[in-house]
Amino acid sequence: MLIIFDLDGTLINTIDDLGQACNHALSACGFPTHQIADYPRLVGNGINRLIERALPEEHRNEATVLRLREYFVPYYDAHNCELTHPYEGIPELLQALKSQGHILAVASNKYQAATEKIVAHFFPGIFDVVLGERENVPRKPDPQIVYDILRSGVATSDTKTILYIGDSLVDAETAKAAEIPFVACTWGFCTMEQLSAAQPDHMVHHPLDILSLLA
Repeated sequence: MLIIFDLDGTLINTIDDLGQACNHALSACGFPTHQIADYPRLVGNGINRLIERALPEEHRNEATVLRLREYFVPYYDAHNCELTHPYEGIPELLQALKSQGHILAVASNKYQAATEKIVAHFFPGIFDVVLGERENVPRKPDPQIVYDILRSGVATSDTKTILYIGDSLVDAETAKAAEIPFVACTWGFCTMEQLSAAQPDHMVHHPLDILSLLA
Protein backbone atom coordinates (compact mmCIF):
# COMPACT_ATOMS: atom_id res chain seq x y z
CA MET A 1 0.00 0.00 0.00
CA LEU A 2 1.09 3.56 -0.72
CA ILE A 3 0.48 5.77 2.33
CA ILE A 4 0.73 9.52 1.80
CA PHE A 5 1.25 11.73 4.84
CA ASP A 6 0.82 15.44 5.24
CA LEU A 7 3.75 16.91 7.20
CA ASP A 8 2.84 19.84 9.47
CA GLY A 9 0.23 18.90 12.04
CA THR A 10 0.29 15.25 10.98
CA LEU A 11 3.81 13.91 11.37
CA ILE A 12 5.37 16.82 13.24
CA ASN A 13 4.33 19.79 15.35
CA THR A 14 5.92 22.77 13.59
CA ILE A 15 3.90 25.61 15.08
CA ASP A 16 6.58 27.05 17.36
CA ASP A 17 9.23 27.29 14.64
CA LEU A 18 6.75 28.56 12.04
CA GLY A 19 5.39 31.16 14.44
CA GLN A 20 8.83 32.38 15.43
CA ALA A 21 9.91 32.68 11.79
CA CYS A 22 6.76 34.57 10.88
CA ASN A 23 7.09 36.88 13.87
CA HIS A 24 10.70 37.54 12.88
CA ALA A 25 9.61 38.57 9.39
CA LEU A 26 6.73 40.69 10.67
CA SER A 27 8.95 42.47 13.18
CA ALA A 28 11.72 43.05 10.63
CA CYS A 29 9.24 44.82 8.37
CA GLY A 30 7.59 46.86 11.11
CA PHE A 31 4.36 44.88 11.54
CA PRO A 32 2.82 43.63 14.79
CA THR A 33 3.55 40.03 15.77
CA HIS A 34 1.22 37.27 17.00
CA GLN A 35 1.11 34.91 19.94
CA ILE A 36 2.35 31.46 18.97
CA ALA A 37 -1.06 30.09 20.00
CA ASP A 38 -2.61 32.11 17.16
CA TYR A 39 -0.66 30.34 14.43
CA PRO A 40 -2.55 27.03 14.08
CA ARG A 41 -5.44 28.91 12.45
CA LEU A 42 -3.05 30.65 10.01
CA VAL A 43 -1.22 27.63 8.58
CA GLY A 44 -2.09 25.00 5.99
CA ASN A 45 -1.70 26.60 2.57
CA GLY A 46 2.02 27.25 2.31
CA ILE A 47 4.35 29.99 3.50
CA ASN A 48 2.97 32.81 1.37
CA ARG A 49 -0.57 32.27 2.63
CA LEU A 50 0.71 32.05 6.21
CA ILE A 51 2.44 35.42 5.82
CA GLU A 52 -0.61 36.92 4.13
CA ARG A 53 -2.91 35.82 6.94
CA ALA A 54 -0.47 37.12 9.57
CA LEU A 55 -0.36 40.60 8.05
CA PRO A 56 -2.83 43.35 8.94
CA GLU A 57 -5.66 43.15 6.44
CA GLU A 58 -4.81 46.44 4.73
CA HIS A 59 -1.29 45.18 3.93
CA ARG A 60 -2.24 41.81 2.44
CA ASN A 61 -0.81 42.22 -1.03
CA GLU A 62 1.68 40.24 -3.09
CA ALA A 63 4.52 42.76 -2.83
CA THR A 64 4.37 42.86 0.97
CA VAL A 65 4.08 39.08 1.24
CA LEU A 66 7.17 38.61 -0.94
CA ARG A 67 9.10 41.21 1.09
CA LEU A 68 8.34 39.34 4.32
CA ARG A 69 9.16 36.02 2.68
CA GLU A 70 12.72 37.30 2.15
CA TYR A 71 13.07 37.48 5.94
CA PHE A 72 11.01 34.39 6.72
CA VAL A 73 12.80 31.81 4.58
CA PRO A 74 16.42 32.37 5.76
CA TYR A 75 15.29 32.48 9.39
CA TYR A 76 13.16 29.37 9.03
CA ASP A 77 15.88 27.51 7.15
CA ALA A 78 18.25 28.19 10.05
CA HIS A 79 15.83 27.32 12.85
CA ASN A 80 13.20 24.91 11.50
CA CYS A 81 14.29 21.91 13.57
CA GLU A 82 14.82 23.68 16.89
CA LEU A 83 11.35 23.53 18.45
CA THR A 84 9.69 21.25 15.90
CA HIS A 85 9.18 17.65 16.99
CA PRO A 86 7.33 14.50 15.89
CA TYR A 87 4.01 13.81 17.55
CA GLU A 88 3.99 11.07 20.16
CA GLY A 89 3.64 7.70 18.46
CA ILE A 90 4.68 8.86 14.99
CA PRO A 91 8.20 7.35 14.99
CA GLU A 92 6.80 4.00 16.15
CA LEU A 93 4.04 4.15 13.53
CA LEU A 94 6.46 4.86 10.70
CA GLN A 95 8.84 2.09 11.75
CA ALA A 96 5.94 -0.37 11.89
CA LEU A 97 4.63 0.66 8.47
CA LYS A 98 8.11 0.43 6.97
CA SER A 99 8.67 -3.01 8.44
CA GLN A 100 5.35 -4.14 6.95
CA GLY A 101 6.58 -3.14 3.49
CA HIS A 102 4.33 -0.16 2.85
CA ILE A 103 5.48 2.62 0.53
CA LEU A 104 5.56 5.93 2.40
CA ALA A 105 5.35 9.44 0.96
CA VAL A 106 5.10 13.02 2.21
CA ALA A 107 2.88 15.59 0.48
CA SER A 108 3.29 19.05 2.00
CA ASN A 109 2.51 22.67 1.18
CA LYS A 110 5.78 23.65 2.86
CA TYR A 111 8.40 24.71 0.32
CA GLN A 112 10.44 21.80 -1.02
CA ALA A 113 13.82 22.59 0.55
CA ALA A 114 12.39 22.86 4.06
CA THR A 115 10.22 19.79 3.58
CA GLU A 116 13.22 17.70 2.53
CA LYS A 117 15.41 19.01 5.36
CA ILE A 118 12.86 18.40 8.10
CA VAL A 119 11.91 14.91 6.87
CA ALA A 120 15.58 13.91 6.55
CA HIS A 121 16.32 15.26 10.04
CA PHE A 122 13.48 13.55 11.89
CA PHE A 123 12.80 10.48 9.72
CA PRO A 124 16.01 9.46 7.93
CA GLY A 125 15.57 6.58 5.52
CA ILE A 126 11.84 6.23 6.12
CA PHE A 127 10.11 7.92 3.18
CA ASP A 128 10.26 6.81 -0.44
CA VAL A 129 9.03 10.14 -1.87
CA VAL A 130 9.07 13.59 -0.28
CA LEU A 131 7.29 16.42 -2.08
CA GLY A 132 6.57 19.96 -0.94
CA GLU A 133 5.67 23.23 -2.59
CA ARG A 134 7.50 23.58 -5.91
CA GLU A 135 7.65 26.35 -8.46
CA ASN A 136 4.90 26.23 -11.10
CA VAL A 137 3.14 23.34 -9.34
CA PRO A 138 -0.22 24.10 -7.71
CA ARG A 139 -0.42 23.64 -3.95
CA LYS A 140 -2.85 21.38 -2.15
CA PRO A 141 -5.84 21.04 -2.27
CA ASP A 142 -5.02 20.66 -5.95
CA PRO A 143 -4.32 16.91 -6.31
CA GLN A 144 -1.25 17.43 -8.52
CA ILE A 145 1.10 16.51 -5.68
CA VAL A 146 -0.63 13.12 -5.36
CA TYR A 147 -0.31 12.53 -9.08
CA ASP A 148 3.37 13.48 -8.93
CA ILE A 149 3.92 10.91 -6.18
CA LEU A 150 2.25 8.27 -8.34
CA ARG A 151 4.37 9.29 -11.33
CA SER A 152 7.56 9.00 -9.27
CA GLY A 153 7.52 5.26 -9.93
CA VAL A 154 7.28 4.04 -6.34
CA ALA A 155 3.73 2.73 -6.69
CA THR A 156 1.02 1.96 -9.21
CA SER A 157 -1.82 4.33 -10.01
CA ASP A 158 -4.38 1.92 -8.51
CA THR A 159 -6.09 4.23 -6.04
CA LYS A 160 -7.44 1.25 -4.08
CA THR A 161 -3.93 0.76 -2.73
CA ILE A 162 -3.52 4.37 -1.54
CA LEU A 163 -4.31 6.04 1.77
CA TYR A 164 -3.94 9.76 2.49
CA ILE A 165 -3.41 10.85 6.11
CA GLY A 166 -3.70 14.48 7.20
CA ASP A 167 -4.95 16.88 9.83
CA SER A 168 -6.63 19.67 7.87
CA LEU A 169 -9.48 20.56 5.59
CA VAL A 170 -6.88 21.16 2.88
CA ASP A 171 -5.83 17.53 3.21
CA ALA A 172 -9.43 16.35 3.09
CA GLU A 173 -10.03 18.34 -0.09
CA THR A 174 -6.79 17.04 -1.64
CA ALA A 175 -7.72 13.41 -1.01
CA LYS A 176 -11.23 13.97 -2.33
CA ALA A 177 -9.91 15.64 -5.48
CA ALA A 178 -7.53 12.73 -6.03
CA GLU A 179 -10.33 10.25 -5.27
CA ILE A 180 -8.42 8.37 -2.59
CA PRO A 181 -9.46 7.45 0.97
CA PHE A 182 -8.75 10.08 3.60
CA VAL A 183 -7.78 9.44 7.22
CA ALA A 184 -8.22 12.49 9.47
CA CYS A 185 -5.93 12.72 12.47
CA THR A 186 -7.19 14.73 15.41
CA TRP A 187 -3.86 15.61 17.04
CA GLY A 188 -3.03 18.36 14.51
CA PHE A 189 -4.14 21.90 13.81
CA CYS A 190 -7.88 21.44 13.13
CA THR A 191 -10.62 20.74 15.62
CA MET A 192 -12.47 17.44 15.66
CA GLU A 193 -15.62 19.28 14.63
CA GLN A 194 -13.92 20.75 11.57
CA LEU A 195 -12.56 17.36 10.57
CA SER A 196 -15.91 15.65 11.07
CA ALA A 197 -17.55 18.19 8.78
CA ALA A 198 -15.09 17.15 6.06
CA GLN A 199 -16.55 13.62 6.19
CA PRO A 200 -13.29 11.65 6.27
CA ASP A 201 -13.31 7.95 5.48
CA HIS A 202 -11.67 7.33 8.86
CA MET A 203 -10.75 9.40 11.90
CA VAL A 204 -7.94 8.48 14.29
CA HIS A 205 -6.99 9.97 17.65
CA HIS A 206 -3.50 8.50 18.05
CA PRO A 207 -0.91 7.63 15.39
CA LEU A 208 -0.81 3.96 16.30
CA ASP A 209 -4.56 3.73 15.65
CA ILE A 210 -3.65 3.84 11.95
CA LEU A 211 -2.22 0.33 12.20
CA SER A 212 -5.66 -1.06 13.02
CA LEU A 213 -6.98 0.35 9.73
CA LEU A 214 -4.49 -1.80 7.84
CA ALA A 215 -5.06 -5.02 9.77
